[in-house]
Amino acid sequence: MCLTLRCCFPCRSCRSEDLSDRRTSVSSRITMRTETVTDGLRLPLNGWFTFGRSPRGQAVVKNPSTTDGHSSPGDEKTQIVTLTFEQRLEAQQLCEAGQLLIEREDRLFGEINDAEALTHHEEEVNKLAADHQVLQGLVLKTLSLSLGEVSSEALTSAVKAVNQDEDQDQQWTQRAWTLPDWRPSGWKKLHDSTLHSLVEERLDNPAMPPADKGNMSAIEADVCSMGWQLKEDLLSVVDEVKSCYPPEWNISHFYARLYHKAFSARLRKIADFGLEDKDCTVLLHWVNEFYPLILQKPELASEIDFEALGKLLPEDLLKNLEEQYLRKQQDDLTTFIERILEGEEQKWKNGVEPTRRDGCFVSTVAYDIIQLINSTVTSAAKIVGDLHKAQSITCPLKDLMQRYKIFQNDVMKQNKPNSQPIIKAHLGSMEQFRDVLDKNKELFTEDVRESSLHVLTDMKQSAHAYLLKPVHDVLKPQYRMLGTNNWLHEAVFDKLLDSIEKKIQDLHGSRESCHQKLIGQLHQEVAKEYVKRLLKGRVKLKDKERQLKAYGIVKDNAESLHHLFDKMGSEEDWCKEILTKIAEVLKLQDLPAIQMQVVSLGTAYPDLSEKHVSALLKLKTNLSRADRKIVKETLSDTLRETGSTDLSRPFFSGVQVK
Repeated sequence: MCLTLRCCFPCRSCRSEDLSDRRTSVSSRITMRTETVTDGLRLPLNGWFTFGRSPRGQAVVKNPSTTDGHSSPGDEKTQIVTLTFEQRLEAQQLCEAGQLLIEREDRLFGEINDAEALTHHEEEVNKLAADHQVLQGLVLKTLSLSLGEVSSEALTSAVKAVNQDEDQDQQWTQRAWTLPDWRPSGWKKLHDSTLHSLVEERLDNPAMPPADKGNMSAIEADVCSMGWQLKEDLLSVVDEVKSCYPPEWNISHFYARLYHKAFSARLRKIADFGLEDKDCTVLLHWVNEFYPLILQKPELASEIDFEALGKLLPEDLLKNLEEQYLRKQQDDLTTFIERILEGEEQKWKNGVEPTRRDGCFVSTVAYDIIQLINSTVTSAAKIVGDLHKAQSITCPLKDLMQRYKIFQNDVMKQNKPNSQPIIKAHLGSMEQFRDVLDKNKELFTEDVRESSLHVLTDMKQSAHAYLLKPVHDVLKPQYRMLGTNNWLHEAVFDKLLDSIEKKIQDLHGSRESCHQKLIGQLHQEVAKEYVKRLLKGRVKLKDKERQLKAYGIVKDNAESLHHLFDKMGSEEDWCKEILTKIAEVLKLQDLPAIQMQVVSLGTAYPDLSEKHVSALLKLKTNLSRADRKIVKETLSDTLRETGSTDLSRPFFSGVQVK
């Protein structure tokens, strides 16, 4: 057996060597008197020595021969010297030092097979126990400095020493000899508890990040400091410490568990005392946003099982914090929206007109509220870690939209000089609201969204009715001429078109898309008024000639009306189709053809009722009552069979007939 030190992790064959050979090996080692230190190793003074490269754990000593105090160049001998236990400690070769102790332990206790024999080696046993305790202390000290305060070589050696000693513990469990008092040593448990204490100490005394504390509360500063320390230390573990450990230790995740547990315990203590709203937000930020972002950094994600760590706080504490936070966000949202609406009301009462942009009145109500809702809900989703919970913040919006509607009704009811400009401006706001409710559904709970859309529909209809009423008031005299004998003269309808074109100018002032919808609404209402006057039956079409004339007039009127509104921006082309289909009914003479045309009209517009059909057919006074009944029954049967209920474009429901 060689005189040099065994490897740090000896194989089982080395451990089972004959004890007599082991004693010979140990006794033949060279003992050196250490009186000075060179390069971290204690060396003897009884000659000049230089160290060269050698196997780890050995010193190559070149001892030149001397005769008269001068060296002889050709008489140089090389001697291999095994370092002592103390020299190993000086050089921070903790693994090698541990190996020396294990060899002494195996030799000594291999000779002792009973308690009585142990008393004859008491001095050796005590010395070995003391050396083992010294080594343990240095190993644990090295581990406690592992985060950036010790060399990687020393840490690697300490970790190997722990592994080596754990292996020795296992070897003793397989022997029947008398165990040393220090076995099992349990260095792995001591390793774990040392790192646990290290983590606790670093979170108790974190180094503040260089960022300015600003207006941070004491709790916020404390939590941020701990979080910063946690991040820096885990990055250090992955960058520096990980390479000092065997892969099977999974040291990065082990450290992550320690930091997770320590950070969680401190956050629990903070949360247990009840927090101000600001500090409540800080804790939720860390639990649901900042902490996950740290562990999901690319450098850490592959080393740490984030899901296995779980939440920093238990569900009961999280629930209380989330409820407090969401309640505060709801209150803040309500307060801000109320201020926005109050500001609009005050400007209206003071007679202030809305701002114009590109010739259109504009309001920032919707923009301001939407921005507020979007930022609040988006931020809350990150802070509480759940979009569905964050949506609850918008619950007050149902009541706030009702208040917005009441404000609009007051504006229209009092009809001040600035009322029309305000309503035109708010048409744009209503459209913005609807776009967000349709395209950003994730911001709202479904009941809030549906309720808000319903309110906006009512508001839009009311605004259109308010803005179009002056137009219809001017057009009433022309409406009265429709459906009378005078209507058969072309000039009557031309006069109506002229009046419409003049009054449309008063409708300008809302944003382009809103103005287009307003013009489209007027287009529909004029068409409905036209049909309503026609179906009143004041004109009697007694024969084919008059019916053909009426067909031509209605068809021309439909074309002229479409041309005018198309020029003004309306997209309600289907209004022309209705008037054209009605004209076709007036023209047709054969009952089957009339049946087909009425069915075509009713299929396209299912809100066509029997009353409407009856009124239309009565214009053709040469059509018998029985024939009219057949046509109506045919329509009813067809609608019943096809199940046509598409009311996306209601028309006849807005045309009242007796």
